[in-house]
Amino acid sequence: MSAARPTDGTHRGRPRGPGVIGVLGELLLTAGVLLGLFLVWQLWWTDVMADREQSGILDGLEQEWGAVDAERIAPRQDGPPPVPEIPGDTMVWGSMHVPAFDRERFPLAEGVSLEQVLNVKGAGHYPETALPGQVGNFSVAGHRNTYGRVFEDIAELEPGEPVVVETDEAFYVYEVTESLVVMPQDVEVIAPTPGEIGVEPTEQMLTLTACHPMYSARERYIVHAEFAYWTDRADGIPEALADEGEK
Repeated sequence: MSAARPTDGTHRGRPRGPGVIGVLGELLLTAGVLLGLFLVWQLWWTDVMADREQSGILDGLEQEWGAVDAERIAPRQDGPPPVPEIPGDTMVWGSMHVPAFDRERFPLAEGVSLEQVLNVKGAGHYPETALPGQVGNFSVAGHRNTYGRVFEDIAELEPGEPVVVETDEAFYVYEVTESLVVMPQDVEVIAPTPGEIGVEPTEQMLTLTACHPMYSARERYIVHAEFAYWTDRADGIPEALADEGEK
């Protein structure tokens, strides 16, 4: 005789609730792993790749320009500084030294494209702003985190500290005057006269811009500096870089 079937509607099979929860847990775990891998790529691997690219660029500049004699302190020049020739959009035409930074030196390219300049080549010169040594506001952007982090220590700069631009002909030495935090739309910070749109410039200025706070693009961290002097690259390094190699 066959067993009687239950008539109360009770399902005696495997419960379905825990199975659904298990699948959901596995999906969340997988999502967490993928997020972790993305963060590793974003925060570490982009630095590895950018550092490798920028190191190769700097080696290429040394071969093209010739090595500078770091044992000689070049005298300050009295005449007007030479204006560097810009080879074209996204092309590297100089390098920057900031003794207060942990990073000794990084490339300087034309333009502020993320994909073609800031993510791979280093710092980028804002087109239409002044060039090193010119009257006006020579303005430069760089990443504060990821992709080489060339401006990682920008908030550490204090008034009087040097920021040095190197080209095939000269070193241009600027000295920090102030730092401030602005919103992304406050473009007057890179105006020819910083902070005053439409005002004719009379000074040789430098502006550095980076995202703020760290790991966010909500605001911009700004450093203004004024031109101090220039030296001929053939004469050695400027006094502002004399202690750079001891860091």
